[in-house]
Amino acid sequence: MAVIFPRWTNKVPLILLVFVTLGGVGTFFGVDYYFSPKFTDVGYAPKQPIPFSHKLHAGTLKLDCRYCHYSVEKASYAAIPPTQLCMGCHAMVRNNSRKIAVLKAAHEAKKPVKWVRVHMLPDYAFFDHSVHIGAGVGCASCHGRIDKMDIVHQAKALSMRWCLKCHRNPNPHLRPKEQVTNMSWAGSPEQKKFQADLKACLANAKACKNTYIKGFMARRKDIQRRRKAIVAGNTVRRHDFMGWKWPQEDALQLLVNPPEHCSGCHR
Repeated sequence: MAVIFPRWTNKVPLILLVFVTLGGVGTFFGVDYYFSPKFTDVGYAPKQPIPFSHKLHAGTLKLDCRYCHYSVEKASYAAIPPTQLCMGCHAMVRNNSRKIAVLKAAHEAKKPVKWVRVHMLPDYAFFDHSVHIGAGVGCASCHGRIDKMDIVHQAKALSMRWCLKCHRNPNPHLRPKEQVTNMSWAGSPEQKKFQADLKACLANAKACKNTYIKGFMARRKDIQRRRKAIVAGNTVRRHDFMGWKWPQEDALQLLVNPPEHCSGCHR
């Protein structure tokens, strides 16, 4: 019987398998990157109704973030300053500038300026600014060096993977509360000393000399002691963990550290 297919066709299934495998792997990693917030969201810088420069206000003039975003220490959201707050300065400073005309018109009409939101999380994700600020996480950890941005853009991915990376190892992002709005804290001698003190204190609490860290550790120990009272058997009280059941030792660990479980952000 005559040979219909040449001998080299015997390798076709192997060649197809290799191409399908490589194509599948390439597609997976391509979708993982090009469809992720790291690619789609980082760099997003919408045009604003007023060309407000954070580089000038937060960088050159050294205005504290909390002067405008006054709710970050008490609320889950960072408030956008009302026109009255802006006009508190601009009624006297550069009040004839064309850039301020939109602000003045909004103030006289008693209407808010329609700022375009830059940092957006999905509706199903809960984020509380006050909790992070209270824990000592700096503004720059999530928003980048705002003090160097003429036009604010999204500097971090703000994805679930990105958040969990910090929740699993929060210590490098912690700082004294009075330094949370200090944009130049990261990499500074003070930050390096603080991190060294933190490591030393965690290794030997009795030898800890940093008063801020000692206070933080004392509060953490107190929380641990008080939270033990609400752990009964293997069940954590419903309003803390949605009624889910966890082993007792895991529950105590979750109660004193940033949550890594779903209900921590998806409520």
